[in-house]
Amino acid sequence: MIEDTIKPQRPLPKIGSYLDTKEFWSGAKRGKLMLQFCTQTQRYQHYPRPISLYTGRHTIEWRETSGKGTVYSWTVTRSPWPGHEARAPYLCAYVDLAEGVRFLCNLVGCSEDEVAIGMPVEVRWDRLNDETVYPDFAPVRVEP
Repeated sequence: MIEDTIKPQRPLPKIGSYLDTKEFWSGAKRGKLMLQFCTQTQRYQHYPRPISLYTGRHTIEWRETSGKGTVYSWTVTRSPWPGHEARAPYLCAYVDLAEGVRFLCNLVGCSEDEVAIGMPVEVRWDRLNDETVYPDFAPVRVEP
């Protein structure tokens, strides 16, 4: 789900400054978390690289993930890095995705008192402007 409200501005990512990540950003605009996948080892990798982390070869393609995972570790950021001052304090976490990669992200939709290691989460989308959305994660809520 992509939120329609635009939060306080933070710096826009420099898309494609190191390697071609247009599949990631194109997927994000459609509400899909895309990661690189090694076709030889059948494993995902993140952060994006020009070659497979597992084989050292160009055996990678972009594939959609489930967007589901669990909190591996987290912290409260009270002294933000430049450009994020209007958002502080915020929750920053490592999420272990169901596909086997660890993803650094913000946690949204919960307070620091609610976060727990192993908590199930799913991707949400932070609208940075009309063209750019960025993945955050939020707790999976079970409706009674």
